[in-house]
Amino acid sequence: MAKKSVRQRTLQRAVIVLLLVAFAGFGSSAANLARIQLVDGEKYRKKAELNQLHDTVIAAERGTIYDTNGSILAQSASVWKVYIKPFRIDNETVRGELVKKLSSILNLEEESVRKKTTYTQYEYLVVKSQVELKEKNEVVEFAKTTYKDKDDNTCYYSNIIGIDPDVKRYYPYGNFAFGVIGFTGTDGIGRSGIELKYDSVLTGTPGRIITAQNGLNDIMPLQYETVHDAKQGTSLVLTIDEVIQRYLEKGLEQVHKDSKGKGAYGIVMDVHTGAILAMAGKPDFDLNDPQTIKDTALAEEIGKIADEKKRSEATNNARFAQWRNRPIGDTYEPGSVFKIITASAALEEKTWPMDKKYTCVGKVRVENRIISCWKHAGHGTQTITQGLMNSCNPFFINVGQSVGIDNFCKYFEAFGFTEKTGIDLPAEAAPVAGVTYHIKEKMGIVELSSSSFGQSINITPIQMITAASCIANGGKLMRPYVVSRMLDEQGNVVHVTEPYVRRQVISESTAQTMRDMMEMVVSSGTGKNAYVAGYHVAGKTGTSEKLLKEGAYVASFVCFAPANDPKIAVLITIDEPVGQINGGQIAAPVAAGVIENTLIYMNVEPHYNEKELWLLNTNAPGMIGKGIEDAKAQLTAGGFSVKVLGNGKTVLSQIPSFGQSLPKNGVVVLYTEEKNKSGNTTVPDLNGLTITQANKKAAAAGLNIKISGNALKTGELISYRQSVEKGEKVNYGSVITVYFKSNTGVSETG
Repeated sequence: MAKKSVRQRTLQRAVIVLLLVAFAGFGSSAANLARIQLVDGEKYRKKAELNQLHDTVIAAERGTIYDTNGSILAQSASVWKVYIKPFRIDNETVRGELVKKLSSILNLEEESVRKKTTYTQYEYLVVKSQVELKEKNEVVEFAKTTYKDKDDNTCYYSNIIGIDPDVKRYYPYGNFAFGVIGFTGTDGIGRSGIELKYDSVLTGTPGRIITAQNGLNDIMPLQYETVHDAKQGTSLVLTIDEVIQRYLEKGLEQVHKDSKGKGAYGIVMDVHTGAILAMAGKPDFDLNDPQTIKDTALAEEIGKIADEKKRSEATNNARFAQWRNRPIGDTYEPGSVFKIITASAALEEKTWPMDKKYTCVGKVRVENRIISCWKHAGHGTQTITQGLMNSCNPFFINVGQSVGIDNFCKYFEAFGFTEKTGIDLPAEAAPVAGVTYHIKEKMGIVELSSSSFGQSINITPIQMITAASCIANGGKLMRPYVVSRMLDEQGNVVHVTEPYVRRQVISESTAQTMRDMMEMVVSSGTGKNAYVAGYHVAGKTGTSEKLLKEGAYVASFVCFAPANDPKIAVLITIDEPVGQINGGQIAAPVAAGVIENTLIYMNVEPHYNEKELWLLNTNAPGMIGKGIEDAKAQLTAGGFSVKVLGNGKTVLSQIPSFGQSLPKNGVVVLYTEEKNKSGNTTVPDLNGLTITQANKKAAAAGLNIKISGNALKTGELISYRQSVEKGEKVNYGSVITVYFKSNTGVSETG
């Protein structure tokens, strides 16, 4: 065989090399394909799914918060979130128009919107959450308009802008019960109050919308969409009663305004269960707008701070202070209200019999200190009941010393002052041994003496009203609470809070004695401005000077009613009042108004004694058709005042009408001409008057008055407020509520 030519051998080698290269390339591809399919298959499958599916989270509605009667206090509603696809913005003209329109519609800073449009690596970026319907519709209309991309193609802004479902929290009553309800952040997470404490319960389970998208990242038709519905959170029914809460808030609003104090705070509690029926504080803020500082003067002051960091810090501090639920989060020196604790300990331990007396000469020496009585001349010789009625400091120093350090500390702890109450609200202030109260090992006779009348110790309002309720409840100390029931999405009850007795602190007999003594404080002592006719109120006044702020006081009053069968307890505190500073002067009248309105609302029947019968209403006699002189004579004989309108000789109509209720000795307006039937009168100034003077002045204007507040018929009572402002026009015969109080014998400061 002839030898292969050089040319053939070269060609053969080239073919072999090509085959080897081809085989190597095919082998490499095959190996790579095997690796992709067998080794990394799951990773690439998931990556493909991410590119093929659009996953939208559906925010879950938080559970609704109701008052005890079913009124909605907090509720979630459907809103929207506006998002953009920054990767589709391919020229500055489009970016500029997008920024201009969205910032205008959504009320956002242009710079913040522009910054988000520059993140072109993102396919989904939220511009604004919790968008309302009006804004959402405007965004939808804008998304229907067109623009030119960089290749001069006509596109819709809907290629860049999208809208997803969202949820927003609403508070129908704004500032109502702000400290109890609390609020959520824009992220839907609870920030304070019930919203924070029960956040995990209120929070629902988010849903999802999974939609297929094509290679251009456009959403495909609905048949490629899967929806997993969100599940609403558990709803809460509170112990708060909207009606009682409004009584409390109205009273606090008025006293905060009148006293010019830093704040006014109050609690209403069911003494048998510990349920909080109302809790409020002034000043307050709108739960729908918690970031805005309501104190405009403070906001202006902060706005003047040049340094941005310091201004931001001051703003945050002001917000946190605004959000504080002070009835549970702040401590104060209780002052004389604490004397009910010292008295309870002494009676329970039998260290101070009811008939034992002590003579107050205006001061008492304790070691090397002289402690003065608020009445510099002294109260003279008193029993423990009289000492409580007069709020005598030297008397209770002696009572405390009779109890002794060991027993005082025992009852201080038993009444709950060394621990949190356990109320189901966040940020309850915790007592600190050696700081908020004296520890037994370091307590001397000076510390015992000052503590006995409520100085040198600090407690929270919720601790004080819980302790007072313990006395009202036969010595049983309850754990306060604000959530009564939990409801599922269908409204079924899934949990009920049962009242919890923490311990028996004092005996029923001691509690009964204390109730009787505290009733005397209101009927004849420093608490007389809490007197409510028909209801036996038992209470104790307090006026404490702040240790670290000379000349600054806290005025307070704690009470419960009816004393013989307690239903509710009320605590009112006013921080740093100006002018009148005593609890008996300014806190007791507020408590009286809350007690009266609440017990009437709760259908608690009043029981009037003989001294109170003059306050009862009567029914108007019928005078229509009678001669004017006969009618006047009959009404005058019945104790009524008469106002005649018109020059006729016969009564054509009357106000109040026959059988209608009106105050005893009230005014009956008689009309003798048809043209006078629609007449009205001007409300006079009824402030600063005695009961007799106010009646006379109202009658002269053809008006009736209802006496409220301190109703003890004594000459020392002076009116301080009226339900209808002077100068207002009202119908003849209208009833104006006039509030009276005493400024005599209600002080605890010299």
